[in-house]
Amino acid sequence: MRDSVTFTASAMGKDGLLPPQRLLHRLPPMKRPFRTILRVVVALLVLPYLLVPVYSVGHPVSVLMVGRFLTGSPVSRTWVDIGAMSPAMPRSVVAAEDAKFCSHHGVDWESLSDVLEDAEDGQVARGGSTITQQLAKNLFLWPGRSYVRKGLELPLALWIDLFLSKRRILELYLNVAEFGPGGQFGVEEGARYAFGRGVAAISPHQAAFLAAILPNPVTRSARAPSPHIRRLAETYTVRARSAAISACWTRN
Repeated sequence: MRDSVTFTASAMGKDGLLPPQRLLHRLPPMKRPFRTILRVVVALLVLPYLLVPVYSVGHPVSVLMVGRFLTGSPVSRTWVDIGAMSPAMPRSVVAAEDAKFCSHHGVDWESLSDVLEDAEDGQVARGGSTITQQLAKNLFLWPGRSYVRKGLELPLALWIDLFLSKRRILELYLNVAEFGPGGQFGVEEGARYAFGRGVAAISPHQAAFLAAILPNPVTRSARAPSPHIRRLAETYTVRARSAAISACWTRN
């Protein structure tokens, strides 16, 4: 059953307004500021989706890089095309961060499900983000953990995978991820800070050290690696050479 309301002419006041209209007419003028805020929020939510196709070319910067620059913190980034890097670099990062990079479409739903199950059981949450999700966070969102950010990150990762090739996704990630404690962004600056040489000249083991400090190059160091980082680097060096890490980005 549907409820219906009918206003007759007698219900109208001398001002010609119906009762609900008269009530709204008497309220403080709050509509315009609210609409402005709403439009700004919607624009900020839509903007990343418009930028993703544009980022198929060029040398984009991340929100974190812009934020550091605006606050006067040091920022250094030298863009290097993926083809000019040591081949061990992208392989090591895929081995460390996202072994299923070549098979998923932006989100590894199986790993995400495992993380949620661990959280429900009260266990320490493991990292379940793919390289594409981390790229979405680095380019458009903010660091730290929150359900709001994760909710924005997931559809963005799917959108990025839809529009960009695996090669471009990996190239962007390697050039916008943070690789040093003093505002060093991208593997070129990370390699120069840690080893005093560009990413084209590093060894497979050095590439594994850089991969091992992700996602926190402030507390982890490739320049003065701890025993834990050394063990991780050994593991990633072996993984990067395995057939399981298929270089799909060279074919796509």
